[in-house]
Amino acid sequence: MKNQRRFTRRSVIGSSVTAVAATWALPHVGVFAQADTPVADLLDELVIDLSGDPDSIDPAVAYSARDWSIVHSIYDGLVSIGADGTIQPLAASSFDTVDELTFEASLREGLTFHDGSPVTSQAAIRGVEHLQGGDSLVIDLFSTIASVDAVDDLTVRITCSEPSPWLPAQLAVWHMLLPESATADSLANVPVGNGPYRFTSWEKGSEIRLERFDDYQPNPAKGQAMAKSVIYRFVPEASTRVADVISGATRIASEIPLDQQGAVESGGAGIVNEPVVGSAWVRIATDTAPFDDVRVRQALNFSLDLDAIAKVFIGEASTRLASIHPDERSMGFDPDLAPYAYDPDQARGLLAEAGYEDGLNVVLEMTVAASQAMAEAMVAQWAEVGIRVELQISEYAAFNGNWDDPSAPPLKMSTWSPLYDPHTLLDLVFKGDGYLSRYNNDDANTLILAASEETDAAARADLYRQLAEVMHDDAACVFLWNLVASYAVRDEASSWQPRGDEYVLPLKK
Repeated sequence: MKNQRRFTRRSVIGSSVTAVAATWALPHVGVFAQADTPVADLLDELVIDLSGDPDSIDPAVAYSARDWSIVHSIYDGLVSIGADGTIQPLAASSFDTVDELTFEASLREGLTFHDGSPVTSQAAIRGVEHLQGGDSLVIDLFSTIASVDAVDDLTVRITCSEPSPWLPAQLAVWHMLLPESATADSLANVPVGNGPYRFTSWEKGSEIRLERFDDYQPNPAKGQAMAKSVIYRFVPEASTRVADVISGATRIASEIPLDQQGAVESGGAGIVNEPVVGSAWVRIATDTAPFDDVRVRQALNFSLDLDAIAKVFIGEASTRLASIHPDERSMGFDPDLAPYAYDPDQARGLLAEAGYEDGLNVVLEMTVAASQAMAEAMVAQWAEVGIRVELQISEYAAFNGNWDDPSAPPLKMSTWSPLYDPHTLLDLVFKGDGYLSRYNNDDANTLILAASEETDAAARADLYRQLAEVMHDDAACVFLWNLVASYAVRDEASSWQPRGDEYVLPLKK
């Protein structure tokens, strides 16, 4: 039954959790110097402003870019996703597909955890067991893993109950190597990993402090430390983050609104607008009138001048999308698939053909964190063709709790990131029997299933390109823009590299 599934709706938009005030600290553990990054080349301290507290730093519970920025600074997993969107070995020296049900990874020799214990194949096994454990929010994503076995001290074999070619992309996000000392408390509050930085303290509601792990072995798939110590500060107000960068109190600040970027540059810092491997779209519930008619769904797309809206609210790094795929880093992206044109006359004609020559009334739901001004610009353009849209602004819990509720608003402002591999989004939101789905198309269902089982990467990408065309022609949603992450960066941190997954990691390539 649907209500028994542990994969929560937080994956779609994220939820807000208020942390109680507390401070956690971990004693220093001495390690050997790391030859790859001369200490003289490191910043003494790097302060990074994030827009809020992480909801969790437990790898099996983390669900936002803020969470993952901390998690991936502290931990490494077997694999990572490279800048080009391909799966690359990280703590593993190799990661191979043995057959359609089996993956095998060999760990790099000499890796250690922050507590000095060795990284072995048991660490990978513990990581999978944690993702499949009782408190995990991603149990369903890893339910196809039937067993994880140690071939030897540095080799682990993952056996699936059914073909799961999408699994490595999920491992890259959530699976972390865990030491034998890992407990529920340590994972949530005083984590011990094997990544480039070790945890030192957490003042909830204020900051997390990390220090460089001197024994870390850098890998091009991830990068190397750029500072001796790092302070992640939690600063909800964008204007405060901007002021912090201008004053020099912070060297990197995330989520800088377009209308405040000029102040950053005038203040002597730089702006980085990085296209993210994620997309924005409006979910359309096609199981209810009038949106069970493809002409009405197409009219929703034709009536928006999204290039003009993006220019005002997002900037030059945005691109109008023809599918859920944001760019070539997303498997199945088709550069030849053209977005819907801005054509209000065609939108009016389609509405008239569908029997709505007098227009229609509908509710669009959005969260408190989404841009109301951007949504209002869309509403104004829909009104010009007779689609009268009422905005409903919901708290996270309400928004996340009604995805499959037939009485909920049929339109939902949505985003999804990262989308290197689109399997999870498609399986949950667009497959007919998906946990969060109110869309059903036989051709789409067939292609989603085939792609979920196809182990040849090229053939799988081709299936997703076919699916993108089907969903485009069927107007499965209102396709909006790629996501863009905007940062303020001081010159001292100019070696920092933004990422397509929006993690703010204190690393340089």
